Amino acid sequence: MEGPRWTMVSVWLVLLLPTVVLGGRIVKEEQRWMAEMRGRSILENGLGRTPPMGWNSWNHFKCSIDEKMIRETANSIVSSGLAALGYKYINLDDCWAESYRDSKGNLVPKASAFPSGIKALADYLHGQGLKLGIYSDAGTKTCSATMPGSLGHEEQDAKTFASWEVDYLKYDNCNNQNVNLKSRYKNMSQALLKTGRSIFFSLCEWGQEDPATWAAGVGNSWRTTGDISDDWNKMTLLADENDKWASYAGPGGWNDPDMLEVGNGGMTTEEYRSHFSIWALAKAPLLIGCDVRSLSNETLAILGNSEVIAVNQDELGVQGRKVKSNDKLEVWAGPLTGGKVAVVLWNRGYSQATITAHWADIGLNPSSAVDVRDLWEHSSFYAEGNLTSTVSSHACKMYVLTPK
Repeated sequence: MEGPRWTMVSVWLVLLLPTVVLGGRIVKEEQRWMAEMRGRSILENGLGRTPPMGWNSWNHFKCSIDEKMIRETANSIVSSGLAALGYKYINLDDCWAESYRDSKGNLVPKASAFPSGIKALADYLHGQGLKLGIYSDAGTKTCSATMPGSLGHEEQDAKTFASWEVDYLKYDNCNNQNVNLKSRYKNMSQALLKTGRSIFFSLCEWGQEDPATWAAGVGNSWRTTGDISDDWNKMTLLADENDKWASYAGPGGWNDPDMLEVGNGGMTTEEYRSHFSIWALAKAPLLIGCDVRSLSNETLAILGNSEVIAVNQDELGVQGRKVKSNDKLEVWAGPLTGGKVAVVLWNRGYSQATITAHWADIGLNPSSAVDVRDLWEHSSFYAEGNLTSTVSSHACKMYVLTPK
C-alpha cells in the first residue's frame, strides 16, 4: 500500500489512540496496528477492496428459498435503486441443494426450488448487472443438515461453483468433525483460487479462533461474532465484539459482525438507523437481510442512504471504532480519505441525552475549524473544538467532518 495513504492514517492514529479512554483504560496500540497492516497478507484474488454490499436470504427466509423469489429479489434490488448504490451480491444461504450428491459426487441444486439450475440463475443476475453468491460449509453437512457440506470435496465444489459462474461463497462451520479449523478454510481458499474465477470468499466460523488475526490471507471477510438476531441487545453486543478487532480490517479483508437486520421488524426505526450507521462506520459487509420486495419507505431510506454508504465504501479502508464511552453514551469515529473523519454519536441509554465529541477524542487538532455534514439530516454546519448533539434513546447522529 502506497506511502501517502499510510502517512495520513498514521497521523490520525497517533493523535487518536494514545488518548482514547475506554472504561477508564488508556488504549495505546498505534505502533502495533501499523506493523500489522504493513505486513498483512492479503488473499490474492483482487476482490473486496471495499466491503461487499448485497443481499442474503437467511435472516428473513431461512430455508424457504426458490429461484422465483431470488429473481424477484434481484428485480427489486434494481428497481428500488439499491443496486445502483452498490448492492450487487444476491446471496443464497443454506438449503439450496438436495440432501445428496450425484453419482459423480457433485452438489445438486434442489429440483423443487431451483428447477432451472444455479447456472441459469447466475445468468439472470449477471444480465441485471448483479452477482450471485452461494453457500456451503466446511463440514460434512451444512448447519441446516439438509444438504452436504464441502469437507473433503473442496476442489470439486469450487470447480462446480466456478462452472456455474458464482461470484461469492459464504463458508459456514457446522458438522466439522473437529478437523483443524484453519486448514479447512485454507483448503477451500486454495481450491477457489485454482478455479481461475474471481470468487469473494466469506469465512463464517463465528469468530471461533479469532480469524481477524490470521484470515486476511485466506478470505475477503471473516465473521468476528456469533449469529445476529433482529434484537437491539444482540445487535449492540455484536457491535462491541466486532469493535475489538478493528485494527485488523482493511482493503481486501474485512471484519464481519454478521448481516443486516434492517427492515425485519424487531427493532425501531431509530434502532435500525443506529445498526446501519455502526455497521457502515465499522466497514462491515452491508448485506441486506429483509424481504426487499416489500420495502417500507423508512427501510429504504436507511438502506439507501448514499452518504452513509459512502463512509462504508471509503477507499482508505480504515475501520471506525468506539473511541469514548460514558454510561451508554458513546462516540465512534474513524478516518476517511482527504483528511476527513466520520463520527457517530450513539445513545445506547434509556432516555434522551447530550453527547459531545471533542476534537481530541476523534484525532483532530483541538484548534481546528471544520465543516460538518449530518448524514441523516442531509444538512451542513460549522463547528470548532467539539461536536455536541442531543440524541434520543437508542438513536444516533452520524457526521462527516472536513477540516477547513
